[in-house]
Amino acid sequence: MKERKILIAIGRQTGAGGRSIGKALAEKLGISYYDKELLDRAAKESGFAPEILERHDEKPTHSFLYSLIMDSHGLGIPAGYGTLPLDHQIFLAEFNTIKKIAAEESCVIVGRCADYALEGDPDLLTVFLYAEEDDKIHHMMEESGMSETKTREMIMKKDHMRANYYNYFSNKKWGNSNTYDLCINTTTFGYDGAVEIILKALEKRKPKTSV
Repeated sequence: MKERKILIAIGRQTGAGGRSIGKALAEKLGISYYDKELLDRAAKESGFAPEILERHDEKPTHSFLYSLIMDSHGLGIPAGYGTLPLDHQIFLAEFNTIKKIAAEESCVIVGRCADYALEGDPDLLTVFLYAEEDDKIHHMMEESGMSETKTREMIMKKDHMRANYYNYFSNKKWGNSNTYDLCINTTTFGYDGAVEIILKALEKRKPKTSV
């Protein structure tokens, strides 16, 4: 029997520990971890300039004029994506890269609609991490060194962009419990606890039939 692959797609609120928990999971399982690393690979495989992918990372831009201006200046945008708006081209490049990675190896992927890209894969476990507001602010203040007011604004802005990106490009709703196999409050369980819950879920999950 073919050995079952481990594919974990993590959605997360800003400050809920997505990066830390994703890295810890990958390390414990001995598999690859992709967050910003995904952008580097997508750039290499698609032909997009890395700075273009970075600039649009989980940030949908629904402006035809903006896309037209960017295309006309040829800022590292490859041929072969037709007349799609720029944000759609970038999403497609990341979507295809996620599919390729998952076909090649077991991995943990944070964000970028990975759960949508891999929807129907029988080896996929989807997780959403959230936390209490004070916890998120404290964590991000430690990481960024910004004031509480600016940190609060940054969290709201990033989560708003992530939600818009996810809701626009997928057929699901960001943060809705029906969208994920697991939703974990990292304020309640902590980062280590969240890792243990996900590891236990991998052991207990029932076999899925591919779509």
